[in-house]
Amino acid sequence: MSSVTARPGARRRALAMFVSPLALVAACASAKTPAPAATTVAAAAPGFPVTIGKVTVRARPTAIISLSPTATEDLFAIGAGPQVIAVDDQSDYPPSAPKTSLSGLKPNIEAIAAKRPDLVVVADDTSGVSAALSKVGIATLVEDAATTLDDAYAQIGQLGAATGHVQQAGALVASMRASIAALVAAEPHRARPLRIYHEVDQTFYSATSTTFIGELYTLLGARDIADAADSQGSGYPQLSAEYIVKADPDVIFLADGLCCGQTPATVAARPGWSTITAVKDHAVVTLDDDVASRWGPRVVDLVKAIAAGLALAPPGAS
Repeated sequence: MSSVTARPGARRRALAMFVSPLALVAACASAKTPAPAATTVAAAAPGFPVTIGKVTVRARPTAIISLSPTATEDLFAIGAGPQVIAVDDQSDYPPSAPKTSLSGLKPNIEAIAAKRPDLVVVADDTSGVSAALSKVGIATLVEDAATTLDDAYAQIGQLGAATGHVQQAGALVASMRASIAALVAAEPHRARPLRIYHEVDQTFYSATSTTFIGELYTLLGARDIADAADSQGSGYPQLSAEYIVKADPDVIFLADGLCCGQTPATVAARPGWSTITAVKDHAVVTLDDDVASRWGPRVVDLVKAIAAGLALAPPGAS
């Protein structure tokens, strides 16, 4: 059974930040930030002006709007929370974030401008929000979906520079690196990589090792069964039930529990799935949908959850 390589951006709000899928414009200029790995921050100190990519932030922002759930988490984690005056309707962490009805997927320029921000952070610029906001003198930082951990670390650094929290951002990145390295080092050696299936939604969209989430599985020594099905290299192929059963994953990770009610029980009840090793060995893991689709500080929690899930596979599976 062949796979379909369309990406599932429309199905789930958080994945849309990855796939869509989560540039800084000064009052007199507008430009999209290059990919995080290629971006250089011209000013290493917390003083201003600060140049990120092609754009300069001339003063420390005091009224930030975040229209990206990941950026919201980053901003509060680096100590910029007091500068944030509003976040979008999908930014649910931390609970103290000033959640509003603003949309990050369909930004309303008038509603944003009415709050008089001096910096807006968005997860993508497909709607042309940065150019529109620049016309009314509002700086906009576009932090596209990270495809690697290094991208995620770079974005935290950019937000630190843009908000005057360089040291805090650096400390956060160092802590994340150390925590993830420790989790990777603690992972037991296996004779062969464990086969995993990461379920984005109940229509069997998955993520390959070329994606952000896929890198985490690879770091922990697992092999994604979706890799062989991604003939067009989208990173998010749609598999078939027959393909998954034949691939026989050792561990199944569900990133569609909150959105779509998927559980180990619903997976076991799927026709033919009772023969899958992961189902027989009770190695079906429900992840937090939001944590599994963002690339901020809680990536450490996600790596912990994946490591705990891999530990469910019996020794004979390695």
